[in-house]
Amino acid sequence: MRNITGYTCGSCGGQHQELPLSYRTAAPAHWSDALDDDPNSELTSDLCVIAGEHFFVQGNLEIPVLGRDEVFAWGVWVSLSPANFARTTDLWDEPGREAEPPHFGWLSTELAGYPVSTLNLKTHVHTRPVGQKPYIEVEPTDHPLAVEQRTGITAARVRQLAELLLHSPRP
Repeated sequence: MRNITGYTCGSCGGQHQELPLSYRTAAPAHWSDALDDDPNSELTSDLCVIAGEHFFVQGNLEIPVLGRDEVFAWGVWVSLSPANFARTTDLWDEPGREAEPPHFGWLSTELAGYPVSTLNLKTHVHTRPVGQKPYIEVEPTDHPLAVEQRTGITAARVRQLAELLLHSPRP
């Protein structure tokens, strides 16, 4: 996990040595523990299938940090069509896969820190070289997440997100 220098936390008052620049979600919003026993459902750290009908890939939604040579990354899940999911898995270990055109997908992660839901935002999934998670590009709209991805965020916004995410109860 990359980080910006330490800071005094506005939530707990403590000194944190690192300001995290990435957060991941373990599963798409549509996943539930009840699916663990479903033979038509599978969840790995990169891919997810629900009931043999819904297909997801995890990627990095990157946001530039203004005034720094760093990015803030949300590890998010995006749904893909069955055909695009099949193509993605067919090319999973293939060198040169980054030449693949982007696939359309729906953001399937609810991100904290936004005044409106991030679920079902339109995205483009850009395949990267083998070993790298896809780059997730949010369609350029006026949604706050899309605006941040286009224009960047300040280190203060990164800290605000850290204070929210590091001290909020986990579901």
